[in-house]
Amino acid sequence: MGGNNWLRIYHYSLIKSISAFKRIKHNPSIILRMEVTQNECFIELSSFDDLARYACAFQEYPRRVYSQELDGSRIISSSLSLANTLLIFYAPMSKIGRYISYQVKVDKEICDIVESTKNISNYAPIVHMESEISPLPTKSEKLSDQFHPIQVKDLGSLARLTYNPEFPDESNLTLYTLQHKKSWVVGYITSLEMDEVYYNFNYVKLDSEPSKHFLKYQGNQGKDPEFSNSIEHGFSYLPIIKIKTTPSIFGF
Repeated sequence: MGGNNWLRIYHYSLIKSISAFKRIKHNPSIILRMEVTQNECFIELSSFDDLARYACAFQEYPRRVYSQELDGSRIISSSLSLANTLLIFYAPMSKIGRYISYQVKVDKEICDIVESTKNISNYAPIVHMESEISPLPTKSEKLSDQFHPIQVKDLGSLARLTYNPEFPDESNLTLYTLQHKKSWVVGYITSLEMDEVYYNFNYVKLDSEPSKHFLKYQGNQGKDPEFSNSIEHGFSYLPIIKIKTTPSIFGF
């Protein structure tokens, strides 16, 4: 790289630094916003099957899974990292093993904890911990990474929201369903990165508690999405993870 290019980079960095200093000078609250506490947040799922679906369903490489003690019981968990919060989705661990095994046959979802990977299935390796999986403190008060609830008109719009044009090959297809007051919602987490990172929980109101595991979608054929337990060729599927109780981080 030539000397002129280095000089331009230096000038650009200097201008950015001066600009940041001026913003802080005229708005001291920026300093307070920069001092963000990082925490972990435990979210219990409705069942072990939800945890297995979160870790394995439609994953080319299943998510990392841990077992640890929590409040005197053994749990199994997988996490999602936000800007300042580690979300830990967990379920009670019914038995000890080396892998979560996950597969769907016809309209039956088969989830188990096994010792080997000798059968055809999706497997998430389980890491058994004696200590907690992170050094972050756990707090019950409002977290800095609070989701902003945004209502979406219909399930088709929610399904289309999962397409990310910036990373089309790295799609995150997970939908979350939880109870809001006396009704149920299903939603998708998106983020907006500016000076800070803002998170939205884009949701659709449901008529009743969902009992099926996937949202089945074939938008290119002009068909509306529907809930399904079976997997057929030619459709797109979004796994649905049911949350046992509504955490405050979802903003409701």
